[in-house]
Amino acid sequence: MSMEKTSKTYKTFEDLDAYKAARQFRKKMYRVARRLPDFEKFVLADQIRRAALSLTNNIAEGHGRFHFLDQIKFMLQARGSLEELLDDLNVCEDESYLAEAEIEALRKDAWEVHRLLNGYIRFLRSRITGGLPRVQESAASDLNEEELDERFSGPFNPSTLQPFNEASS
Repeated sequence: MSMEKTSKTYKTFEDLDAYKAARQFRKKMYRVARRLPDFEKFVLADQIRRAALSLTNNIAEGHGRFHFLDQIKFMLQARGSLEELLDDLNVCEDESYLAEAEIEALRKDAWEVHRLLNGYIRFLRSRITGGLPRVQESAASDLNEEELDERFSGPFNPSTLQPFNEASS
């Protein structure tokens, strides 16, 4: 069996493996929040929902940023929200709100999201340090007004920058 690396095309944040795993984890944590005792509805349940939403929102917002350092900043925010959720699971364990087996399964899922986020952060950092081709701007004299309009018309998508990557190689 040969080990071939396949290249994936990422068009939106929803294509990222880290986002897909985080989204599934967010859904599970929302279900946990709905099952907490009534007196926790406005404290722990609210905190779980906000942290779970922050997890996926930060991945999405970071993906929408042009600069790699901004992208990394938002991935680190997402990872911080994930760590908050791990602590919320500790509260659920300490207060016996969930069965131990369920908490362990949720922790396992959380650490998988953590692993994927760390991998994505490493990928983004490698783009900064030159490990992979970087997005670079062409000099203004390289493009005329018509070429600029053609390249930047329509909604922004990182794949629209491909001609710049190829030109700077």
